[in-house]
Amino acid sequence: MNLRHLRCFIAVAEELHFGRAARRLHVEQSPLSRTIRQLEADLGVALLERRSRTMRLTPAGQAFLEEARRVLLAFEHARTKARAVAAGHRDTLRIALAGGVGPARLSALLALCREEAPEVGIRLFEAPLSQVVGGLGNGLYDAAFAMAGEMQAGLVAIPVWQDPLVVAIPTRHPLLAHKRVPLDEVVGYPLVLCHPQACQECSRQCERLLRLVE
Repeated sequence: MNLRHLRCFIAVAEELHFGRAARRLHVEQSPLSRTIRQLEADLGVALLERRSRTMRLTPAGQAFLEEARRVLLAFEHARTKARAVAAGHRDTLRIALAGGVGPARLSALLALCREEAPEVGIRLFEAPLSQVVGGLGNGLYDAAFAMAGEMQAGLVAIPVWQDPLVVAIPTRHPLLAHKRVPLDEVVGYPLVLCHPQACQECSRQCERLLRLVE
C-alpha cells in the first residue's frame, strides 16, 4: 500500500463512480478499478459495495476513508514543513477553510500575516466543516476559518468578521421596489440556497432563518 492507493481510494469514495474518479485522477478506469481491488485484497476487507448501477461505502470503507484523508493531510503537512524550512521559514501555520469564507477578507488577512510574521509559512486546506472540526481535534490543523456556530468540546469559535445576508435577484425583479428586501416576501419566490454539504453551516443558518418566516 502506498500514497497512490490512498489517493485513488479517496477519489472513488468521494465520487462513488469509477468513471468520474478516473477522470478526476486523469487515469484509465480499468487500472483504477484494479488498484481498488488490490487495496481491498491487501486490507482483507471490502471497502465498497458495488451494485449494477450504484456504489456505496461499506462501514469499513467509511472508516478507512477518514483515516486515509488524515494520512494524506499528515503527508502534505510534512512536505510543506520541509519546503518551508528549506525556504527559510521557521514554522508553518496550517489553516483550514470551510465553505463560505470571503476571498477578499482572506487575502487581506494573509497579506497582514506575511507582513507581521514573514518567517512563518502558511498552508491552506479546503474541506467540509465536519472534516475541519475533526482535523482540529486531531491536530491536523492549527486554526480554521468557517461559518460556524457551536463547537464541540475542546474547540473554541471566535467571531472575526460578520457578513450581511443578501439576496441576488435580476435587475427587473419586483422585489427591487423595496429599499431593504423583506425576508417574508423573499420566501414567496423560488430560492437557490447553499449546498448542504459544501457549505454545511451556511445551509443550516439559512434554513433556521427561513423557518422563522414560514
